[in-house]
Amino acid sequence: MITTNRLKVYGRLMRLDKPIGILLLLWPMLWGLWLAAGGLPDGLVLGIFIMGTILMRSAGCVINDYADRKIDLHVERTKNRPFATGSVTTREALLLAAGLSFCAFLLILPLNQLTIMLSVCALFLAASYPFTKRFLAMPQAYLGIAFSFGIPMAFAAQTNALPVTVWLLMIANLFWVIAYDTEYAMVDKADDLKIGIKTSAITFGRFDVWGVMLCHFIFLGMMGIVGLLIEMGVAYYAGLSVALCLIIFQYSLIRNRNAKQCFRAFLHNNWVGAVVFAGIALDLIT
Repeated sequence: MITTNRLKVYGRLMRLDKPIGILLLLWPMLWGLWLAAGGLPDGLVLGIFIMGTILMRSAGCVINDYADRKIDLHVERTKNRPFATGSVTTREALLLAAGLSFCAFLLILPLNQLTIMLSVCALFLAASYPFTKRFLAMPQAYLGIAFSFGIPMAFAAQTNALPVTVWLLMIANLFWVIAYDTEYAMVDKADDLKIGIKTSAITFGRFDVWGVMLCHFIFLGMMGIVGLLIEMGVAYYAGLSVALCLIIFQYSLIRNRNAKQCFRAFLHNNWVGAVVFAGIALDLIT
């Protein structure tokens, strides 16, 4: 029988107490759904994608902690996670990840075949990402692909097609993910260097701050191109302009590489995703 205490441990393992990852995964998917539908998407599709995002992000966190179970103990920020404290077993974690993934798969069964096929790719990316930190110089780019897969799935579910807009949005989101996850990696840079983990913050070296800002600007530039191609209006570009202001503020947070301020900048990206979505939604209403 699963006790209340075990449920709390599983909740921490799934990071339900830290919803920023769900939000950062949710915004690009919502951009895609609204653009694919030309406004408010189908209610069933919207509900499926919101629940699927929560389930898959939770499964991804469990797999990530399983992959890092021998590392987290040596990193200041992660030393109190369930694996690091011995609060959960590998069997429990693997069963939980499998159960969450299975529930997410069941959710999308009412959708079309193209969406279901893309979901298999999304699952593979989510499950394999945590292990890329051992051999990829910039695992954040791999994470960017994984975190962008909600976009083609959204278009597939809504239109049963994958137009050029999909790939441009994916590239834009890829650079945004690299930007904010590098800010996140800057928090752990000293610990990661000691234990041999590879991150974009380490790969960028002394250019880490400029690497973050360049990725942010490429993201906004690509979103601008998307807007031109699909003839978005003033509200859309107003949203991108506000996002630019928010990103400039992030520079003030990360320029001195203070760990707490870098983490604050990472969290701040929720507002970037939100204002971009607000611009899309308002533009498609008017």
